[in-house]
Amino acid sequence: MSLYSALYSGVSGLTAYSSALSAISDNITNVNTVGYKGTSTEFSTLVTESQTFARYSAGGVRAIPRTLVSRQGLLQSSSSPTDLSIDGAGFFVVRNSPSATAEGAVQFTRAGSFRPDAEGYLRNTSGNYLLGFPLQVDGSVTNTGNVTDLVPIRITELTGTAEATENIRIRANLQSSDPLIPSVVAGTYDVTNAANNVATGGVVPNFSRDIEVFDAQGGTHTLSVSFVKTATPNRWAVEVYAKPASDITTGAGLTAGQISRGTIAFNSDGSLDVANTTPALLDPLNIAWTNGASSSQISLNLGSDSNVDGLTQFDSVSTVISTSVDGAVFGNVTGVSIDRSGVVTTLFDNGLTRDVFKLPVATFQNPDGLTRLQGNAYGVSDFSGRYALVDAGTGGGGTISPSTLEASTVDLAAEFTNLITTQRAFSASTKVITTVDEILAELNQVI
Repeated sequence: MSLYSALYSGVSGLTAYSSALSAISDNITNVNTVGYKGTSTEFSTLVTESQTFARYSAGGVRAIPRTLVSRQGLLQSSSSPTDLSIDGAGFFVVRNSPSATAEGAVQFTRAGSFRPDAEGYLRNTSGNYLLGFPLQVDGSVTNTGNVTDLVPIRITELTGTAEATENIRIRANLQSSDPLIPSVVAGTYDVTNAANNVATGGVVPNFSRDIEVFDAQGGTHTLSVSFVKTATPNRWAVEVYAKPASDITTGAGLTAGQISRGTIAFNSDGSLDVANTTPALLDPLNIAWTNGASSSQISLNLGSDSNVDGLTQFDSVSTVISTSVDGAVFGNVTGVSIDRSGVVTTLFDNGLTRDVFKLPVATFQNPDGLTRLQGNAYGVSDFSGRYALVDAGTGGGGTISPSTLEASTVDLAAEFTNLITTQRAFSASTKVITTVDEILAELNQVI
């Protein structure tokens, strides 16, 4: 009887609009949830086959909820460097446990509000651990495409770091009219003689400059570069030595504390004459430290041939224009930064930085087919297809946007409108049921 079909149709309306109301309520309550993807409800007819065109049997309606996971929310600025969003397609790879166990199944999310926890792991507000590929010491990384090679990002894994000095660059002028020192006039100055050279204190040079350098353990040492004007025009004797001499193991043929020595030459226009400069002064300095740190090789850059970009000889007071020394003492971890390519960099209080992790971006053929999980995360399903781990900005994946968060895709005005229409439709379905009930009651009174 078609009256019963009308009754069941009204009941299907109540069920469908109850489901739609559930989706709307979820959307409204998550309007401020980072990375939340709104769920829309679509309706499909239920048709009852009839054998004749003279009768009609109501079928009803069913609700089909769909979450538009692929829809991107507005990227909003944040003051935290570990707040992340993805500008484009893709997901962060996370796990709800730091260990790769059954309880730590891999999940995917757009909720990038990550913060360091008590152990230094980056976790979002749902408690999921951010995963990435560890970088090698040289900064390289191999993207195997396998989630089993991902590790939780732990910014406190490095307690500190130091960096040995490898390069020294000196820009200085030596006064061409500077008088010869007494030992040069007397002919007693000898860079190879411990009693008559600068390194051992037997001679006062025309000009000298101390430079602070660092060994591999972060220890500081003082190297001195001293210049003595010789009787030969445009020639200066140079001694490079440690202060104190006990800081190094002196090499064969050198006097105590000496590292390198020789003669530096200048052209008649005051520029550097490399051809007539002692080659040893242009070679890296080999320094064996006595404090247990590994030996250092330090390149001493005095300028280029026939140019005035390093040492010069002009008739102006001898002075150092600038020195540039790399390396750093031991420093503690002070923070972390993440760039658009997903490289996680640890910051140290000595000014050094070190790249430690690389965040991949997970992409899917059909992200709208992902399974919704607790904590605003998603899991792989038969409809989503298998994931692909790509570098940020490549392979269809979006770029990482640090210090931003992706807002919810919920439009509050649209949800309130849907709430009104859904309520009215629900009420209309109840009217269908009450009307059919009244008609059936009238039929019962016919007897």
